[in-house]
Amino acid sequence: MTQLQERDGLVAAWGFEEEAGQERLAVGKGEFPLKEMNGKVERVAEGPLSGYSARMENEAFFSLPHENTGELNIHGKNQGVTVMAWVKWEGKTGFVGGMWNEYTDGGKRQYGLFVDLPHYNGGSQVCGHISYTGGPTPPFPFSCDYAASKQELTKGKWHYIAFTYDGEFIKAYLDGEFQERAPEPIKNTKGFEGIPDGLVHSKNPYLFEEGMGNNGSDFTVGAVVLSRGMGNFFNGQIGGLAVFDRVLDEKEIGEIFQQTMVENGFTAKAD
Repeated sequence: MTQLQERDGLVAAWGFEEEAGQERLAVGKGEFPLKEMNGKVERVAEGPLSGYSARMENEAFFSLPHENTGELNIHGKNQGVTVMAWVKWEGKTGFVGGMWNEYTDGGKRQYGLFVDLPHYNGGSQVCGHISYTGGPTPPFPFSCDYAASKQELTKGKWHYIAFTYDGEFIKAYLDGEFQERAPEPIKNTKGFEGIPDGLVHSKNPYLFEEGMGNNGSDFTVGAVVLSRGMGNFFNGQIGGLAVFDRVLDEKEIGEIFQQTMVENGFTAKAD
């Protein structure tokens, strides 16, 4: 955890060292205690950051109420943010962490790190999501404002995933590396008013100049609020999660990958 604590702008980093039934505490600008929801979350003695991880299964997740989010409530027109996590993903769309609510009062989306958002060209990829209004992206039924890594995650392997946002571009990283994506047709965007042929643009970096809204979401790990209740449950292990209130550059993200994954023997090729 010292690799993160030594860097400017750290708001919170969780190592998930605590046993099932306990609140998970952060280091940084506060402890930001994450409470288990929908059942206990097993602690596993495996992980690149702290040596431990939380096994996310059976639709359990963690939550911190909005009124306790404090400096995690990152927002503003030109406000930077970096979210990173160490995960062993077992498949399916999953929310890793952030302030993201897709339903209440029309949506309270703000910032969030996902894995596997195939609807708008993010299948099996690291996805960094930003919203200003909190609602869907007009004229679509969902928010499509996310970057998606060019590289894909391998199921059942440890990965270091991250995204950054500087008020203009969202960038998604897999295992410490940013890879640019060429402009491409975006799935599920044809036939809408004003854009009959659909959208064509790059998914990495993703241009989004609106900024982050102050939209009132809880901070959750492993699931988000959908119209049907909680959903987008992360399936696998989360071995660490960190939030910075600034953009970490490519060099810094590469250094953290080296320090936490490579030096600890958790490269993507390792079991």
